Amino acid sequence: MNKINKLSANALKIIALVTMTIDHTGLLLMNNYMPFRILGRLAFPIFAYMIAEGCRYTKNKRNYFFRIFALGLLCQIVYYITERSVYQGILMTFSVSILLSYVVLWVENRVKNLAEDTGQLNKRLLWFLPVGLILLTAVICGEIRLLPGGRYISFDYGFYGILLPVLIVLGRDQKQRLVLAAAGMALTAFSLGDIQWYSLIALFPLACYNGQRGKWNMKYLFYIYYPLHMAVIYGLSMLIGS
Repeated sequence: MNKINKLSANALKIIALVTMTIDHTGLLLMNNYMPFRILGRLAFPIFAYMIAEGCRYTKNKRNYFFRIFALGLLCQIVYYITERSVYQGILMTFSVSILLSYVVLWVENRVKNLAEDTGQLNKRLLWFLPVGLILLTAVICGEIRLLPGGRYISFDYGFYGILLPVLIVLGRDQKQRLVLAAAGMALTAFSLGDIQWYSLIALFPLACYNGQRGKWNMKYLFYIYYPLHMAVIYGLSMLIGS
């Protein structure tokens, strides 16, 4: 194993959790403190990469999706009650990413298992399904303006944020996944601009990923931490504001 590949999935997720917390602290408690916001750009691409890994390797794909979706839905309900906003948070972004990734993986597996005498055209036609769904997602997110009145649903990190894990899933090995991750990060940065370009720094820790989960099962920590840290930071911001 290459000596540089020393970071497990758990280590990368902890880096993402820490930088995410720093980002939200800078945004909500420190009046959009820019050094903290810049450091926080590392969190999303690392989580997106781990989402792609989960989509490809998890044994129970249905449970994996529903855990993310259920937690995201709970956060959306709380967010709507407190803010009266239908803006879709990061967990809903990843929920759509997971569904699209599953379709991509299904088509990939289907094409691989088709008989040798099946025409290449038939195999290529299968790819119209994920491509069509991705284009539909672009319409829903407003990236392609086809809905009447310009209506669309706003997702955290937008259409390209949804697309990032899907691109990573397409990679056959770590090098391909890093290249596709870089392309997805660049598209997201083009879309959002400003400090989002700093997200490309996340390629350095991702390049050190060793493909292993880590010694401890920290799955539920990652699910619990997101709503917990948001509740604490929002609570502190309300106290400071009052």
